[in-house]
Amino acid sequence: MRRAVIDLQSARPVWRAPTSTLQAVTRAFGQGWAIVDVRSPSSSDGDGAQPSREAQRAAVGAEVYIGWGVPAAVVRAAGPSLQWAHTAAAGVGASLSPELAEHGVALTNSRGTHAEPMADWAVAAIAFCVRGFHVAVAGQRARRWRKDAFTDGTAATKEFAETRVGIVGLGGVGSKIAGRCHALGMHVCGVRRHPARRRPRGVSWVGGPGAVSALAKKSDVLVIAAPQTAETTRVVDDAVLHALPRGSWVINLARGGLLDEQALLGHLDRGHLAGVVLDVLATEPLPRSHPFWRHERVLVTPHVSGVSNRFWPRETDLIVENIRRYRRGGRLKNIVDPRLGY
Repeated sequence: MRRAVIDLQSARPVWRAPTSTLQAVTRAFGQGWAIVDVRSPSSSDGDGAQPSREAQRAAVGAEVYIGWGVPAAVVRAAGPSLQWAHTAAAGVGASLSPELAEHGVALTNSRGTHAEPMADWAVAAIAFCVRGFHVAVAGQRARRWRKDAFTDGTAATKEFAETRVGIVGLGGVGSKIAGRCHALGMHVCGVRRHPARRRPRGVSWVGGPGAVSALAKKSDVLVIAAPQTAETTRVVDDAVLHALPRGSWVINLARGGLLDEQALLGHLDRGHLAGVVLDVLATEPLPRSHPFWRHERVLVTPHVSGVSNRFWPRETDLIVENIRRYRRGGRLKNIVDPRLGY
């Protein structure tokens, strides 16, 4: 029988595949397929791709592997029988192994399934920035009634209608963020790999990869929402941060490697930037000694912008649709281009 391995039992309950997902996947493969459900916990942090011994054993002779990342050890165990691998994560950096390329395995990812909650998180972060919540939080921590900070201009606030949002990366997540910001009256611009394509709804200007500094110059809030690739690593560097208007904010919900965190600290300490909201860091978990923890104008959330109880219905639909396409030899959704890294 043809063999498919399902390795979705994350150690984190919210990312652990429910029984309904496993049942739907089994039905979609149908007769002639042996479905192996790996019960050992897997890692869903970051890009995943940290295999259990059970997963490696189960992968021997497998034609399909579905997991949190695609570990090189699993690809080696499966050998030439592996034809298609799917990761429930959106990021694929940890899955793009030489073994995967050598065997010519088709790789699909879950881009788009996290877009709704991440866009919600981004709007909440923008509100935190432009309405001065950081000042209120610091006042509460010090048990101080800091009304004067809001009324004397120390806590500079903006209405949504006068807020300019720049989005680095207008893919699935970035486009959702743009739509929400536009609906709330914000002015939205962005950059992406192919600027000539049709602009997402609500975006007034789109530049190419070389226009990040130009985007920064006209942004009160710069949101980083691009995938991490060789081209986007540290795309928001010291020059881009310098181009931001004084009193601007930076929000990163993509990957920590897209932002020069050391340069960011310098701009914060010099008072050039009003603050930053970070859901992703270059090193995760953030070390206890890191200055971000103690900085009054830094809000850190622990890589949770995509958390949602609606993830599994979307992810299940994607996997099931791709199983149907795979069985009839059709083009899979969310095919990853290894050259681009997404």
